[in-house]
Amino acid sequence: MRARTKIVATVGPACREEAQLAELVAAGASVFRLNMAHAGPEELRPIVERIRRLSQRLAQPIAILVDLAGPKIRLGELPGDQLDCELDAVFHFIRGDSPAAPHELTSTYDRLVDELTPGDRVMLADGTVSMLVLERQGDRAICRVVQPGSVRSRQGINLPGVHLSVPTLDVDDREHALWAAQADIDFISLSFVRSPDDVRQLKELLHDAGSEAHVVAKIEKAEALAELDAIVEAADAVMVARGDLGVEIDVARMPIEQKRIIAACRRFQRPVIIATQMLDSMQHSPRPTRAETTDVANAIIDGGDACMLSGETAIGRYPREAVQMMQRIALATEDSLKNRPPLAAPEIAARGVHPVTQSVVYGASWIAHRLAAKLVVVASHSGATALAVSGSRSYVPTVGVSAQEPTLRRMCLYGGVTPLRGLPARDINQLMDEAALWGRQQGYLQAGDRIIVVGGSHLTKGVHDILVVHVVEDA
Repeated sequence: MRARTKIVATVGPACREEAQLAELVAAGASVFRLNMAHAGPEELRPIVERIRRLSQRLAQPIAILVDLAGPKIRLGELPGDQLDCELDAVFHFIRGDSPAAPHELTSTYDRLVDELTPGDRVMLADGTVSMLVLERQGDRAICRVVQPGSVRSRQGINLPGVHLSVPTLDVDDREHALWAAQADIDFISLSFVRSPDDVRQLKELLHDAGSEAHVVAKIEKAEALAELDAIVEAADAVMVARGDLGVEIDVARMPIEQKRIIAACRRFQRPVIIATQMLDSMQHSPRPTRAETTDVANAIIDGGDACMLSGETAIGRYPREAVQMMQRIALATEDSLKNRPPLAAPEIAARGVHPVTQSVVYGASWIAHRLAAKLVVVASHSGATALAVSGSRSYVPTVGVSAQEPTLRRMCLYGGVTPLRGLPARDINQLMDEAALWGRQQGYLQAGDRIIVVGGSHLTKGVHDILVVHVVEDA
């Protein structure tokens, strides 16, 4: 009864204990996100250990995504921790971290004053407050409030259209990425990606550290949209980070850009996560708004592999209920799509997948659909074949098997593929028999049901790829 859409749950004070994490897994979460903008390795290490221990106890693969903070620019400390910005009020951004007057503001980026020019927009507190740069005088940039509101200390600063010299991977990010590599983390997301070189730089760092972690490129800047295809191709997965992206670009463009990003991920066969404010009201309410449920459903209809919960699970009052609600929305939405045929094979083959494998995989999806098969079993050594099966968007229940535990954990992000431990992954005949037995024991299969088994050359010597239709026999 699990949805084919994967749920990424952010870990925080509301769900950091093992019993709480177990509740979220039971509710439908398959990937846990650790946000390094709010915690360092010492605080996160015990959580990683709890998740791995929980995975063993439940005999269920669970993936971990470490989210690097990236070059997030923030306000400095404010007098009284809060400041009201009235319309047409004038404020000065200054160097350093010691404002001498109430109208002076500081930031965590020491080159901010140098890189602002008249006409630039300065967006504060997720775009709720907006300022226009009037002029720059020596060590200060003078700004006027054009959208009033209140701001607090350490809230974010966004600079739409301003080209910054700050590196995408700073010293802290490098240290955190190396820690994640040593901790055998499954996915590492890179914030504020501006070019494919940013992605390649992190991949090289992880490769040199001996890590096989997959890199998730977070699309949250206009520069990333300008090089979208190249970034998607360079990355292993993509996140539509709507929080900062909705400030960096005109918020009215967000729905169309989200669809464009998902379409690019579809072309290059990269898993895509839709993130930010999906069920935001559930931080404080046990029930979401109608707009939020529609947002989640549309993300699934558009082709998202996963939906992410942030504050809803990290600091919200109803973390378990938020995951349960997302699971309910996903199941209801997918039920309306279950009769759709699989998608046609994309022109660009998935990375690491031979063209023959690509054809076999999409043939398997179509055969499963035409024969009304009850189960597809995909055996995958590296996970590439399972990812290709995921890309077909087949609504026939699909399980992925592998002898490699990291491969199983990465499948936790592949839409429509449920990783399963315990089934053989190296012998085709044994796999068919064991899959049929497992399905009967779970109540999924009965005599006469059809199973589609697909896998690579590791299943049988002398062939490149295998597709088998197996009919479940009487017990």
